[in-house]
Amino acid sequence: MLTILGFAMIATFLVLIMMKKMSPIAALVLIPALFCVFVGKGAKLGDYVLDGVTDLAPTAAMLMFAIVYFGVMIDVGLFDPVVRGILKFCKADPMRIVVGTAVLAAIVSLDGDGSTTFMITVSAMYPLYKRLKMSLVVMTGVAAMANGVMNTLPWGGPTARAATALKLDASDIFVPMIPALLVGLLFVFVLSYVLGVRERRRLGVLTLDEVLVEEKVEEKESETVLVGAGGSGDGKVSMHKGVAGGAGSGTDADEQDDDFQGLDPHRATLRPKLYWFNALLTVGLLTAMIMEVLPIPVLFLLGAALVLTVNFPHIPDQKARIAAHAENVLNVSGMVFAAAVFTGVLQGTGMVDNMAKWMVDVIPGSMGPHMALVTGILSLPLTYFMSNDGFYFGVLPVLAEAGAAHGVSPLEMARASLVGQPLHMSSPLVPAVYVLVGMAKVEFGDHTKFVVKWAALTCLIILGAGMLFGII
Repeated sequence: MLTILGFAMIATFLVLIMMKKMSPIAALVLIPALFCVFVGKGAKLGDYVLDGVTDLAPTAAMLMFAIVYFGVMIDVGLFDPVVRGILKFCKADPMRIVVGTAVLAAIVSLDGDGSTTFMITVSAMYPLYKRLKMSLVVMTGVAAMANGVMNTLPWGGPTARAATALKLDASDIFVPMIPALLVGLLFVFVLSYVLGVRERRRLGVLTLDEVLVEEKVEEKESETVLVGAGGSGDGKVSMHKGVAGGAGSGTDADEQDDDFQGLDPHRATLRPKLYWFNALLTVGLLTAMIMEVLPIPVLFLLGAALVLTVNFPHIPDQKARIAAHAENVLNVSGMVFAAAVFTGVLQGTGMVDNMAKWMVDVIPGSMGPHMALVTGILSLPLTYFMSNDGFYFGVLPVLAEAGAAHGVSPLEMARASLVGQPLHMSSPLVPAVYVLVGMAKVEFGDHTKFVVKWAALTCLIILGAGMLFGII
């Protein structure tokens, strides 16, 4: 009964948010509360919620101060050189912009944290997508998949969890998986190219000259309307189907390249004299995260306080920076605490345990010798419908025990368990995805409908490559 109710609760949540009948925060709170009553444990709802909040509070704190820290770093210009390089490659070509999104997300994902990856990627690319009227779900989908593949880095979380659960060395799990993961990342880049070509066919390709002319015409028209005069021209821009987005030539083109930036190169918050301080502080912070010198929330709390104090020594300026990022902080932390209700009820009522046990029990005995393949396939729905902790510490040991009885090594099982991460990064139980859709101003349901099929295909590509290379 708990198994059926668990699947029904998750299905109800997904259907309601994809049909936009409820907001994600309302659905994350009200649906599990209702199912908790159905299970007959309504009296314990408070305990379950508090347990969930307690478990996720460090994550919420980490996200709050990480948003402030990296938001300020974006403000002061730390990432401008990387962004300029990506944007110079992108020009005004939708295909290049989508591929650039995937490349940027993959590079920034090296820090092992999805939230920071999405903050930097969206801050850089969002203005381009809006300016060229490109699909924002393409941006969120591509970023999530690239980050999902990179999330398997030993310091990203899943690999460490698998190693801990099965008492293995993380490097023994990860290093042999590199070829399969590279194939998965290459597939994401190829998919980005295909999606970009589709956007190019839909929109055509603008040159930078045309984009800037369009903006200036629109600005002049709006100014004319304000003074009550009639404007001239329709503000339209010619589209050149299938033509690469060149920038013209000469000095004018160079100036327009400078103007066509996702991050304003002349914003008042830039601190060029403190660039190397900010760069070294960020490298030191990421190094401390990897070496686990202090808990990650504490590191970001200290980092946010330090970067605000050094870059903006005047209190009004500090307040202004905090206020500038307050909306993202509130949206994300609110979503995390709402998700705590969902996970608290799932775990507290025993639904997760029953769902996992049922899925293990329905595996036919004849599949025993192929448990690595089974684990890889199961990692898609299981890491989507439950937290990484629940899967790696609750389900993987049971699967590994079943595999060991048929001669399948724990290392193979651990590697197979990583396959589902590209899909996992778009799970409603992953706090970072709310940073992504929130900053991109995309409905979570729209993101889900777009990304699930492509992310699942990416997972299967990685699984297939792992089997082909003899890794799994």
